[in-house]
Amino acid sequence: MNMTITAQNPESEYRVAMQSAALCYMQRHQAEHLGNDQQLFNRTVNYLQATLEVPVYLAETLTGLAYGELLSGGGQRHLDLKGSSASVAVLTDPTSGKSFAIPVALIFKHLVDATEP
Repeated sequence: MNMTITAQNPESEYRVAMQSAALCYMQRHQAEHLGNDQQLFNRTVNYLQATLEVPVYLAETLTGLAYGELLSGGGQRHLDLKGSSASVAVLTDPTSGKSFAIPVALIFKHLVDATEP
């Protein structure tokens, strides 16, 4: 997200700062809501309203934008769905610029089959 501060447009500056706060909050709490994105979304809206006193309509809008940014990768490690296939999973680390192709058979061998019942 572009965090350039300009004194000429305080409304835009405020929106950028609040969207950034929403994104940071979502990143910190994402693991608590695996499989329930709506709950994470609602919790983020509530955080913006209660803690930062953002009006409801704006909190929902900015949380939606932050959520889109969160889903787009935002520089986080992720599974590259376009590069992966039924037999190979491609993992990408944008920070290092590296991608790793891992055979799905190895994932099953070392993670799924190796676990105790």
